[in-house]
Amino acid sequence: MENLILVHCIKHIYPDKTQVSVCGLDFIVKPGERVVILGSNGAGKTTMLSHILGLLTPVEGRVEVMGMRPDKDFNKVRRHIGVVFQNVDEQIIGPRVYDDIAFTLRNEGFSRQETDKRVRETAAMLGIESLLDKIPHYLSGGQKKKVALAGAISMKPEILILDEPFDGLDPKAKTEMIQLLNRLNREHGVTTVITTHDINIVPEIADLIYVLSRGEIITKGSPKEVFSQVALLRQADLEPPILMDLFDRLQKKGYSLEMTNNLDYAAEQLDKILSGRAVSEKNLA
Repeated sequence: MENLILVHCIKHIYPDKTQVSVCGLDFIVKPGERVVILGSNGAGKTTMLSHILGLLTPVEGRVEVMGMRPDKDFNKVRRHIGVVFQNVDEQIIGPRVYDDIAFTLRNEGFSRQETDKRVRETAAMLGIESLLDKIPHYLSGGQKKKVALAGAISMKPEILILDEPFDGLDPKAKTEMIQLLNRLNREHGVTTVITTHDINIVPEIADLIYVLSRGEIITKGSPKEVFSQVALLRQADLEPPILMDLFDRLQKKGYSLEMTNNLDYAAEQLDKILSGRAVSEKNLA
């Protein structure tokens, strides 16, 4: 299948008559891609995700997931999608971690033996075997995110959608979550679609970035391509990664530098400039 997801210029009208549109560039996700959606609050990220999940029906435009309309073929589409919502407390409903991971499997009619096998395999993959008999309410934020992720991938979905999955995580938990998502993509071929405002970690989780600004997809590209457009990011009320911002400012001062978000390459470029300046000052002395 060429495209797993296609969103073309949609508009939704909420019950209070509020209209929200997402237009501009088409949003296209291909198999195996790691896609990040960037946008400030109110940009339209949640509206777009809700349409992809089949929770909303557009009054205009087109949404396709695996060649199907998610709002009309909701049950078929959802078998192929795992989702982790921003507020995982509303998503975790099992009395024990085990029950929560098993919830969808049981609803889909898996046998007790197959359900148990998948629950334990998934828990082992995420390193949460010791939590299976715990009550979710008492877990840390990072542990709850892993439990929600376990429930999302227990059905072995082709697509994993995560809304602000790093929100509220400490640095260690954030690193673990990044490693888990990249492992799912690399080893199991899971396509990931992630919204986040944590712009500095995007190069670690994205092959392709879409930038949403006031209901319009204004640009797309690799992390390097998108983050090189510093003025456009600010137009979308987004601050560029610190390193890209620094290099943009140095370029404007006349330094010959290649925009990069790779720390080692950035250090190499700066070292050449500083070494050259040191030689010049030595010759002048």
